[in-house]
Amino acid sequence: MRRGRGTMEVFTPKLMKLWKEWELRAMVVTSLLVQIILIVLGSQRKYIPKVKIRAIVWCSYLPADSVATIALGILTNNLGDIYDERGDVDINTKLTAFWAPFLLLHLGGPDTITAYALEDNQLWLRHCFGLIIQTVVTGYIFLMAWSDSRLSLLSIPMIVVGSIKYGERTWTLWKASSDELRDSMLTSPDPGPNYSKLMNEYRQKQAEGFFMEIEEVKDVQQELDVAAPQGTTPDDQNIIKAHVLFQTFKCLFADLILSFKDREKSQSLFQKMSGKDAFDVVAIELGFMYDKLYTKAAVIYTPMGLIRRITTFCLTFLVLLVFSFEDMKYKKVDIFITFLLLVVAVFLEIYAALVLLFSDQTNHWLIKHNKTSCLKLIHSLQPVRKRWSSRVPQSSLLGSFLKEKPYFRLLKRVVEKWPPETYAEVDDDLKRLIFKHVKEKFNQFKEKQDDGNFRDLCSQRGSNILQMYKRQTRLSLEWSINVEFDHSILIWHIATELCYFSEGELSTITSDIQSSREVSYCISNYMFCLLVTFPFLLPIGIGLIRITCNKMFLQAIDGELEMQEEESNTKNIDVLPGKVKGDSSKSVLFDACRLASALNGVTNKKVKWDMIRDIWLEILTYAASHSRGNQHCQQLRRGGELLTHVWLLMAHFGMSEQFQISKGYARALLTAK
Repeated sequence: MRRGRGTMEVFTPKLMKLWKEWELRAMVVTSLLVQIILIVLGSQRKYIPKVKIRAIVWCSYLPADSVATIALGILTNNLGDIYDERGDVDINTKLTAFWAPFLLLHLGGPDTITAYALEDNQLWLRHCFGLIIQTVVTGYIFLMAWSDSRLSLLSIPMIVVGSIKYGERTWTLWKASSDELRDSMLTSPDPGPNYSKLMNEYRQKQAEGFFMEIEEVKDVQQELDVAAPQGTTPDDQNIIKAHVLFQTFKCLFADLILSFKDREKSQSLFQKMSGKDAFDVVAIELGFMYDKLYTKAAVIYTPMGLIRRITTFCLTFLVLLVFSFEDMKYKKVDIFITFLLLVVAVFLEIYAALVLLFSDQTNHWLIKHNKTSCLKLIHSLQPVRKRWSSRVPQSSLLGSFLKEKPYFRLLKRVVEKWPPETYAEVDDDLKRLIFKHVKEKFNQFKEKQDDGNFRDLCSQRGSNILQMYKRQTRLSLEWSINVEFDHSILIWHIATELCYFSEGELSTITSDIQSSREVSYCISNYMFCLLVTFPFLLPIGIGLIRITCNKMFLQAIDGELEMQEEESNTKNIDVLPGKVKGDSSKSVLFDACRLASALNGVTNKKVKWDMIRDIWLEILTYAASHSRGNQHCQQLRRGGELLTHVWLLMAHFGMSEQFQISKGYARALLTAK
């Protein structure tokens, strides 16, 4: 009995009294801290891929609404208890009731993050219901604590500010929900000429004795209007181009289709760009999409949005100013928390205004309205602008598991799906190589623009590259490409690693060879990372190969993987393991060692590494052209993905499965002779 009583007395009356006194303060301060984290780090996840940032944002976003809602509930209960006991609200309770509008403001969230993931946008109806309920609760608290004091009057403007913020968040979530997003991007269909009316006129003229002809008049393709005022920087010009292109190509993110007319407009524009400018334009477009999906951009970058921002800032600052002259008869800790709420609210408004001022959307408006003086001032004050991480995650199958320490094995199995913290820089040279490769593919398509040729180009996974180098290498390696796509990635990834680490004296390697070598290794590790961590970004067919991959991991961990032995066994092969074990065995390791042995037999290292580099560029572009827009939307919140940039770049050249209207636009003209 004593033991039971001791267990029950853990929460003593004294401890319960202390908690009752401090629970509201703790919840309010926690809610405030969460808001600070979200507004500062919410925008940084756009260009910082680190897991730590996302983890902090996730841990802040998840309880943000709950903490504010619980605090409002505590306030309501406290006021109810006071009225039940004595019916008179003391001055300290009136001050804590003044916190209610700030909690409503917190429920509205910061401008820099409205949704952590796309799925949060689908909950707009729940937030709409919450907006109504929490506004009513805040009003109830306001009325319960009403007095003829100045503090009660100050609650009114803060309730207005909180309602505006919460309403904006709900509206933004609705606009970014999948159904509304798709509907907003659909344009009215063009029915073309009235067929019935045309044929009636045709028969009528024929009856009158005229010889009638129907001629097809094709529409003249107009160039995109991307002109920028004189004196603008190259980056400003790219913003203009990106904004114009985004109005059309944002449909791809909702998995809608575009016409070949749209493709031809963007093709003519991108053919004149350099690789760096092309990737910059794509990065700006993706930034616009990120803002549309995860921030309050839809309601901010409008005339009414600007008016609301000025209104909320002025009201909040006015309340802070008036409260500073309030007769401080309250508890010091409550006064401190109140000032903290007001100061942070003003700070968040200023921070949001700076984010708004330095955004690409604002720059675009200033450029289009020829506000060059304002633009120059902003450029002089603006810190270094980052639109995405410009880094790619790196995972090495052999490096990760063959060199792994034993006490990390269990942890590695638990966090297998967790993205790696090793990254490689996407420099201008890599962008130039990718752009050059995409442009060469486009030039092949341009020679013969038909659907069959287009499908062939999109289905290329490296066979054309092997054919091109066949005369120099005298190798027939088509077997390494003509397998499932994920199988091919694993084969070439392991083979690339074996070739990379089996090089002799590196001092004899020229800079050109070293460049191709590093690019090959970088893309190889990146594609393997996507296969393991983000398989949904790649074409279908990864189930069996993932099982094979997991078995290889276990073999590597148990020390059963003998790379040198496998490689030596591939030198003289009479019977392939696939014929002995069957195709279901998927002997990836054996095939990879066989491929590495063949590649290492190429004496010309430049030819060898140029071929490996071009194969990986082909694999990268194949994966990009077969991915879907809604899958890339998820990656925008993870610091950006190189595959996403390549996907949109290829779409601008028309190399996407989302261009399905093969015939151009035309009009029928009726002529009488």
